[in-house]
Amino acid sequence: MIDWPRVRELKEEVGDDGFEEVIELFLEEVEDVINKLKSGDRSQLEQDLHFLKGSALNLGFQEFSDLCFQGERMAATGQADAVDLIRVMSSYTASKTSFLQNVRELA
Repeated sequence: MIDWPRVRELKEEVGDDGFEEVIELFLEEVEDVINKLKSGDRSQLEQDLHFLKGSALNLGFQEFSDLCFQGERMAATGQADAVDLIRVMSSYTASKTSFLQNVRELA
């Protein structure tokens, strides 16, 4: 679910203070898009999933990123209505929970 080596790498790249800022910004920006999708707004689904995919990959949310990639490809081929947003959002919630419970243990 979480690519912990990627998370460690990011923490080393930005330092402890920068890492906290990255986490806060990630959660804020991703939750804005998730809330948009929860409202049923699929007007920019391909772009929204592309954004979520990249953001998730940077912070090590591997499963969530993979689901966003699949949805992005579907939306790009005219299958936006078939994207399982409930699964995407559930993956985000599970990933966020796992991440927040375990991120403090990083050395």
